[in-house]
Amino acid sequence: MSAIARWCFRHRFAVIAAWVFALIVLSVVAQAVKSDYNNSFSLPGTGSTTAQQLLSRTVPAQSGDSDTIVWRVSAGTVGDAAVMARMNGALTRISGFPEVAGVISPYRPGGSAQISQDGRTAYAVVDFTRQSGDLAGADVDRVIDAAEAAREPGLDVQLGGQAIGNADQPPLSVSSAVGVLAAAVVLFIAFGSLLATLLPLMTAIAGVVGGLMAIAPLTHSVNVVDIAPYIAALIGLGVGIDYALFIVTRHRRGLEEGLMPAEAAVVAFNTSGRAVLFAGGTVCVALLGILVLDFSFLNGLAIACTLTVVCAVLAAMTLLPALLAVFGRRVLSRRRRRAPATRPEAATGPAAGGAWVRWADTVQRRPALLAAVAAAVMLVLAIPLAQLRLGSSDQGHDPASSTTRQAYDLLAEGFGPGFNGPLVLAAEASSPADAAALRALEARLPRIADVASARPIAAASGTTVIQVTPRTSPEDPATSALITTLRTATIPAAERGTTLRVYVGGTTAVIADFTAAVEAKLPWFLLTIVGLSFLLLVIAFRSLLIPATAAVMNLLAAAATFGVLTALFQWGWGIGAFGLGTAGPVESFLPVFILPILFGLSTDYQVFLVSRMSEEWARGRGSHDAIRTGQAGTARVITAAATIMICVFLAFSLMSERTIAEFGISLMVAVTLDAFLLRTVLVPAMMHLFGDANWLLPRWLDRRLPHVAIEPAKAAAKPDVLCG
Repeated sequence: MSAIARWCFRHRFAVIAAWVFALIVLSVVAQAVKSDYNNSFSLPGTGSTTAQQLLSRTVPAQSGDSDTIVWRVSAGTVGDAAVMARMNGALTRISGFPEVAGVISPYRPGGSAQISQDGRTAYAVVDFTRQSGDLAGADVDRVIDAAEAAREPGLDVQLGGQAIGNADQPPLSVSSAVGVLAAAVVLFIAFGSLLATLLPLMTAIAGVVGGLMAIAPLTHSVNVVDIAPYIAALIGLGVGIDYALFIVTRHRRGLEEGLMPAEAAVVAFNTSGRAVLFAGGTVCVALLGILVLDFSFLNGLAIACTLTVVCAVLAAMTLLPALLAVFGRRVLSRRRRRAPATRPEAATGPAAGGAWVRWADTVQRRPALLAAVAAAVMLVLAIPLAQLRLGSSDQGHDPASSTTRQAYDLLAEGFGPGFNGPLVLAAEASSPADAAALRALEARLPRIADVASARPIAAASGTTVIQVTPRTSPEDPATSALITTLRTATIPAAERGTTLRVYVGGTTAVIADFTAAVEAKLPWFLLTIVGLSFLLLVIAFRSLLIPATAAVMNLLAAAATFGVLTALFQWGWGIGAFGLGTAGPVESFLPVFILPILFGLSTDYQVFLVSRMSEEWARGRGSHDAIRTGQAGTARVITAAATIMICVFLAFSLMSERTIAEFGISLMVAVTLDAFLLRTVLVPAMMHLFGDANWLLPRWLDRRLPHVAIEPAKAAAKPDVLCG
């Protein structure tokens, strides 16, 4: 690390120019290749995926995304001449747009089923030629503009569906700007220097921009969902600013001790830089752990976020030392530049740190009491986890002002709640016996509990498409139970003795299949992440008890985080204040993605905290003194870094996109609990209780483990830390 830092410091302008050139090239490439996002949300081998493949092959008109245009009159009926003329004109225009396969109007012969019983609400179905994730934004925007142009006093026109919802996402730049501004305020308070404030921001922005620009070409080789830039920016800004903050803080300490800027930079990168490199690698490994689940929907998202974290770490390792060379001693405030140099040991003496030293003393005096209180708080927050229900919140939870939410409400009011999530039965009939069995199934479907209606909507090449409308909303547990009933009882009974094959598809069925797959794999995935983080910390700290404590703390943090998430989003406690609609299930893919990030960030803070303690232990301090000194010396920077992350995550949480808000709030809660409760109370308290046992490691294991030095050794390790 020292060689890299020294080279970048000496060749500062060449490094800065190289970064500027690289960002320009990446931007040009991104503009040239464009992004090709793919929101395919399916699992090979499931009934919903088989149904979709069958429709794509035999009834392609039914395989694209189907969205709705809903209108309601305040007086009269939708059959009035003026209303019919206005809406027919809009629908005719929309039917001629690119990527629109057709428009099914309620005014066509036999279209009365698309008009509510009171005659005041009607809807048209817009069939696109592609699935929502494969549609260009401009093609969807044309449909939205044409439909909204038909709106007038007394005639309310709204749009719903997946493609419409994807087009209604807020711009990424707004949330990023708010997060960066909030982080700047925290940095200025922490550093008291404008230039020192700019350093982490410039470094993080360069890394995140580089990562985001690299996502565009990535989408042409890997399936990447369209929320990837939002999540990548959220994670990249958080870790990028934090990593630069840790290094700049160590650099400033060196300057305050009287070191020259070049020497201070080398020391900073040879100490905090090593920890940053290890922490960044941990986050990347945790994110790439998602690949073992083999969910194509998440693989590209994991790679995109990993790419952004890599760019953030690369910026901290190369661009930051160059910027430190340019700014010199000006990274200190004027008062600190005029102050005499401090002795190195003064930073860990009794006068250093103020309130944080006093708090470290308190933790050392009352470790059992504070550990019990902190653990109790975490366990109480985890209570709602027992009722966690995974699924996918439908557009009934969108903000009340959104067109998708208003269309959802109009359809539910006019046609029933299940109308917003119909099931699609794709049936293959190859013989007269199959056809007879299919007709019997069609006749039986309306008599099944929780089925509001069932009707054939298309037929071609031996494939018949039946639309089944549940009585309950898409996210209702009764709808999931209906899917299970169809697959395990109704359809097998109809197929018995024939070659008829019927598959249950549609968005609701896809989500049900994905949720079931996640729930089946989640325990093994969690075990993999815990084991991986444990192994990394064993290698880093040559200890068994410290990694074991960290693993338990991480599990506790995960339980508390998802407990809070359940209370907020599933129970609806306070989400109205965020403008995030109403209560609903937690997104089924959220645990798969949040858990590795949470474990990665938690491991980061554990590394920054314990590496300082280990450094003091290696210097010859006693166990309690090393723990107290390490906590006092890192608490201020850890809590400042956590506050920055909280600001960034909160900025993204204020977006009206519910899924991104769930990401942001869950990470905000996780970082808050980790930094302000676990790392400042529970972890040091437990380590005080364990004493010298913290650094015990069997000799046979020590000989077999690779040696990775996070902090360069100041003294030989104590001989009694190895056992056996």
